[in-house]
Amino acid sequence: MVNSLLVKTLFFAATGLVLSPLLAGELRQSRLPYSVPGTGQLVAYDERGETPRPGKDSDFFGQDATNNLIAPAYVDNKDGTVSDLVTGLVWMKALGTKMTFAEAQDALRELNKKGPSDWRIPSVKELYSLILYSGQVFGDKSIKLFIDSRFFEQPLGDVSAGEREVDAQVWSATPFNGLTMGRDRSQFGVNFVDGRIKAYPLKDPRTGSPRRMYFRFVRGNPEYGKNNFKANGDGTISDFATGLMWQKSDSRQGLNWKNALAYCRNQTTGGFHDWRMPSAKELQTIVDYTISFQVNARPSASALFDFSRIAGPDSKVDVPYYWTGTTLLDGPRPGNMAMYIVFGTAFAKPVDVLVDAHGSGAARADPKGKKEGDRTPVYFGPQGDLQVALNFVRCVRPMNSIS
Repeated sequence: MVNSLLVKTLFFAATGLVLSPLLAGELRQSRLPYSVPGTGQLVAYDERGETPRPGKDSDFFGQDATNNLIAPAYVDNKDGTVSDLVTGLVWMKALGTKMTFAEAQDALRELNKKGPSDWRIPSVKELYSLILYSGQVFGDKSIKLFIDSRFFEQPLGDVSAGEREVDAQVWSATPFNGLTMGRDRSQFGVNFVDGRIKAYPLKDPRTGSPRRMYFRFVRGNPEYGKNNFKANGDGTISDFATGLMWQKSDSRQGLNWKNALAYCRNQTTGGFHDWRMPSAKELQTIVDYTISFQVNARPSASALFDFSRIAGPDSKVDVPYYWTGTTLLDGPRPGNMAMYIVFGTAFAKPVDVLVDAHGSGAARADPKGKKEGDRTPVYFGPQGDLQVALNFVRCVRPMNSIS
């Protein structure tokens, strides 16, 4: 039923008009316990940048802009809260000021005294449901926010206080069970200024004092973020919480983005012919944030899934990065990078030492067009993030479609 609402919800999402009570009711009734909103990416991209919408037989068909993803749909409740009609979650519109975790817990207790009493710090899966990849960034400079600013307040970092514009991250309630940078206890957060997920140290590495970040409190739908997987015995795994069906296996080799899209278009696993590349938000749903490769020596996902093993840049066994159909608009060539999800080690080399910089479950971006066969590691950006750019892929399809 959600797919039958796609045209209506796309219209309201594009125009910013208020949803009618009838349409809002339809969306609530059709919602799965873990419905995944689309990325808001309606423009298509190739390896270089924006491109006309590709047809079904084109090289770049299967990315977010060509797929029938669920359009995000919000209602401003005019009381400082915003209802998400897709996820069933209710959010605080404002972020307030940056807080430590202890200060956020105090603020949460005060908020719950006023009622309703079920406000909480969101999980990273709840928080990432708000991301929109219609946003754009240029290094540490914001061009367009990665959240719907018609409904949500999202400040930039305070440049006058020595921050970068991207220093406006929002913390989640989800801890990383390993150490980032080889030393730091960290908590996952989402950056709605640059479109990424990483685990941030709980203490300021420079001062050792508790770190302050933004918090956006949430309430409602306690089932959001909880998977309900079933192995179907035909090489597929169904998630009855999200309504998505996954390949049990993966591509078994690293591919550039164009060839990864083709891999999914050509799949017939389970006898189905409508496989495609998952969006970043869809692929993030299968991450199990209680697991990290660093601590558990296994991928951060259900054991029902098969994951390839590779030699990491430290020559030790690791898990590959996995492509998504979501383009990240960043840098001087916006559109030449796509998002990937980390199920193993999020490598970086900030000072000639390899570290897990972001944690299993991080969401980052790689260049799309690397020549296959080029295995030369590249370390990029202020933290020296490893750019693989020949990532693996696991395809997805909607459970309720007929192919």
